[in-house]
Amino acid sequence: NPKMAKPKVISVANQKGGVGKSTTVYNLGAGLALEGKKVLLLDVDPQGDLTKMLGQRKPHHLPLTLANAMNDVVAGTMPRDHPEIMHHHEGFDFVPGNRSLSAVEVGLVNVMSRETVLRQYVDSVKRDYDYVLLDCRPSLGMLVINALSASDYVLIPVQADYLAAEDMTELVGTVRSIQRQINPRLKIGGVFLTMANETTFRKDIVNSVKSNFGRHLPVLDTVIPATVRLAEVSTADKSIFQHEPRGRAADAYRRLTKEVLDIGSKERSRTSDLSR
Repeated sequence: NPKMAKPKVISVANQKGGVGKSTTVYNLGAGLALEGKKVLLLDVDPQGDLTKMLGQRKPHHLPLTLANAMNDVVAGTMPRDHPEIMHHHEGFDFVPGNRSLSAVEVGLVNVMSRETVLRQYVDSVKRDYDYVLLDCRPSLGMLVINALSASDYVLIPVQADYLAAEDMTELVGTVRSIQRQINPRLKIGGVFLTMANETTFRKDIVNSVKSNFGRHLPVLDTVIPATVRLAEVSTADKSIFQHEPRGRAADAYRRLTKEVLDIGSKERSRTSDLSR
């Protein structure tokens, strides 16, 4: 079999809640799987919203979750096989999350190299995948720091009608300090607008984001609309590509998937120029 490209590990993070992180991780995962990629999703949020969307309605009753996997890393007892990895009917794998992650987060304070526990787990499973996507909780706590320490890129969804520059500054500050202290390969893959309604969909909003953040941050072209069908994805047991394949939201997530597939290719061409 042809050698797989290096797996890309991507966190979707914003310390504000309600920006559509879990919906994005689900639809992006499904979109990458439709493009023939092998994908693993990790629910790194104790609320387990992504896990619920993926059909596990009672995440807190699941016997094996990401919390167990992280505890195994801490205890130095990682199993050879990975029974915590579940398969989704849309062709990707996922590791569920639930409130046990809160206890893990509290316990990490006393652990050696506490910022890299999740990275050690990701490194143990990523070789079977092209993409590993991490759904982060809305905070900048130790779980999010673990997710960013494990990642090559972070994608930042921003609610279109709520462009709080100071929020972005805080998140970007966290990313920069993780780059400096823990994970020099971490890059911001892009900021993109979610939950855009008819007014915020206007070009001037997108342009204001680009002028606000675009000097320092890559702003993606895709804008995710707020549609009824997209809101239903959280309980429909299927991604937008199966729920409403011809709708505006599916089109937007197709475009986002393409942009994510392009992340890193520009750098590769740049670095290959340098090596000549």
